[in-house]
Amino acid sequence: MKTLTRYFKHVYSLLLATWLSVLVFAQDKGVDINVDVGKKDNWYQQPWVWIVGGAVFILLLVALLRGGGSKKEA
Repeated sequence: MKTLTRYFKHVYSLLLATWLSVLVFAQDKGVDINVDVGKKDNWYQQPWVWIVGGAVFILLLVALLRGGGSKKEA
């Protein structure tokens, strides 16, 4: 009985994999979608924005990690 159940599990898995494969291939319609609607540059595409942002981030990181508080002497 265990062998028969195991056999049915294998057959079910094979049929499920085949059905999913057919379902995935059925989704391919070959539609060409043009995503370049406009050639307008956004602010985040400018290199100087990333350089300034990185510099501000590094300055904030240094300021936070430095501590800045007064140290008590023992």
